[in-house]
Amino acid sequence: MSWNVQLELDPLLLERVRRFAGTRGWSLERALAQLVERGLLAAEAEALPRFDPSDDAALRAAIAAMEQIQDDPGFSLIGRAGGASRDEPQSAPEPRQLAAG
Repeated sequence: MSWNVQLELDPLLLERVRRFAGTRGWSLERALAQLVERGLLAAEAEALPRFDPSDDAALRAAIAAMEQIQDDPGFSLIGRAGGASRDEPQSAPEPRQLAAG
């Protein structure tokens, strides 16, 4: 569905939109539609929910509690190749060479 909207824009703003459209080879209508869409996306991003102070405090308390958990040598090895301990340096894998074709 297409909507027709009548706008009264400041002449300087309208001229900026015309120049913007011209640099991209767009019609004035397409430029306005693109600018409204981009501006709306930016405005929506600014309006994303934020933590309120009580959420922030709860998250900080949870992180602080997790930081107090003792190291578990078994858990800390998850994802480590060869079961190397935390204190042992791990060497980088050998580089692979591509076969000549």
